[in-house]
Amino acid sequence: MTTKAVSEYDMIIVGAGVVGCAAAKAFGEDGRKVLLLERDLSEPDRIVGELMQPGGMHALTKLGMEDCTEGIDGINCYGYSVYREGQLVELPYTQDPTTGKQARGIAFHHGRFIQNLRKSATNTKNVTVREMTVSRLLSESATDPRVIGVVATPKGEDEKEEKIYAPLTLVADGIFSKFRKEFFERSTNVMSHFVGLLVHDFKLPYDKKGFVAIAKPSPILMYQIAPHDTRVLVDVPGELPKVSTGELKRYMEQVVCPELPADMQEKFMEALQTERLRPMPSGFLPPTANQREGAIVLGDALNVRSPLTGGGMTVALEDVLTVAQLLSTENVPSFTDSHLIVQAMDTFHWTRKKHSAVINCLAMALYSVFAAKTDSMKIIQKGCFEYFKLGGAAIDGPINLLAGMNYSPLALLYHFYMVAMYAIYIMFRDGGIAGIPQNIFRSFAVFYTACATIVPFLWGELKY
Repeated sequence: MTTKAVSEYDMIIVGAGVVGCAAAKAFGEDGRKVLLLERDLSEPDRIVGELMQPGGMHALTKLGMEDCTEGIDGINCYGYSVYREGQLVELPYTQDPTTGKQARGIAFHHGRFIQNLRKSATNTKNVTVREMTVSRLLSESATDPRVIGVVATPKGEDEKEEKIYAPLTLVADGIFSKFRKEFFERSTNVMSHFVGLLVHDFKLPYDKKGFVAIAKPSPILMYQIAPHDTRVLVDVPGELPKVSTGELKRYMEQVVCPELPADMQEKFMEALQTERLRPMPSGFLPPTANQREGAIVLGDALNVRSPLTGGGMTVALEDVLTVAQLLSTENVPSFTDSHLIVQAMDTFHWTRKKHSAVINCLAMALYSVFAAKTDSMKIIQKGCFEYFKLGGAAIDGPINLLAGMNYSPLALLYHFYMVAMYAIYIMFRDGGIAGIPQNIFRSFAVFYTACATIVPFLWGELKY
């Protein structure tokens, strides 16, 4: 094997996904010489990263990449509908203060969007894109862990290994990051799997709105990603049934399908006979402060939350905006000043919480409620749905949090505890006079469950 040394870049970015492409454009436009490495530049085929909330659209616009959502048959999204036990409630997005119109998200085939992002990065001055597999990070020495570059191999040329040097390496290789363990001890706590499939020519209850079924034992999410394609994501808790033996298909037929509205079941069953079932782990990985000189970690390699609320790309793009500002040529004239970069990344760790904390906590708390397992959590689940039915602020407040248009932790706590208190009210209302003694005891259990659900996530986000 021959090894060639290359040293002509300010920054190496590992991974040309959402974060990698956005970062390449941001740093390239700031005058940095950027090398963007991706092991496979063909169109990716994934079942997540297909719905961008309005907050993500705002971030994409700030990056000058809003046109990347065009020409890919994407479908505008203007809110959600939520279904539970035969009832349906509509949750429309509110007015976007930046446009004066109703806020807009968009859903699309992930791969088509990524290809547009890659084109945008490729066409950015100072950015070089290469199809290479990064095998390892280069350290200064055995005793000095400072990252000074990467070892990578061009696609189809396994014998031509290259050592590429740069003062800063940005790792953005996704949820299955092979480099994460070199920076952090934490790993993703996998809570369940989302199983994805496509249903063709499928009509959702509300046009251009996502659909969530609060099903048993866990939620089902749907949104249209192209004129004839609707993405279905089914949460499967516990051990995933095997695909190869047909167990997963039977689970979908016998457990999931009956939980859907009757008019959806026929199309869903048809899709099960022809479409591939594709599982994806769902869990939580809280962010960790970056302290290793010469490298930074962003995207799902850094921070993971449940895909239920579709907030991942909003967090990722806001992270790129934040780190690009902190590491701008004005603030950090040269990436060789690794000490200054570490200081900036410490600031980044705390600054990003302004946009990430609420999205992360909402995703995990809402998943806990929609996939309720205990009696107390099932009471909160019912209370949540009944709270939505109140309309007005009971919809506008939560939907603004979900859409990435309100990053206030106080707003999150307010609505979460309003749900808990309303759940307790519903419990007493439905229990009548005879149920009062038992429901007094239950009310304490419900309130404790609410605290045990939201507080650890929020505390973990804001403390560490």
